[in-house]
Amino acid sequence: MYTVEQSGTFKAWLNDLRDAMGRMRITARLSMATEGNLGDCESVGDGVHEMRVHVGPGYRLYFVHRGNRIIFLLMGGSKGTQRRDIKRAKEMAEALDKE
Repeated sequence: MYTVEQSGTFKAWLNDLRDAMGRMRITARLSMATEGNLGDCESVGDGVHEMRVHVGPGYRLYFVHRGNRIIFLLMGGSKGTQRRDIKRAKEMAEALDKE
């Protein structure tokens, strides 16, 4: 079991997502993550991981682990904005580490 926390940036991104099917699949994916099933994920470096949701433009959810069972969602994006999103997620993770 995991506790999943969301940054304000992630919450705003998800709330503003116009793709209803995408939002539904992302919400379902987060529910699965709380049960310990992270699914299709990989490290993108500096402690940041990318959770891939294979619907629409290919959504990406960027997160870090805190402790053994806490996942902190930093932000979301799509395959088309992946490079920029990874850079921003790493910056957010670094700022989180300084808190």
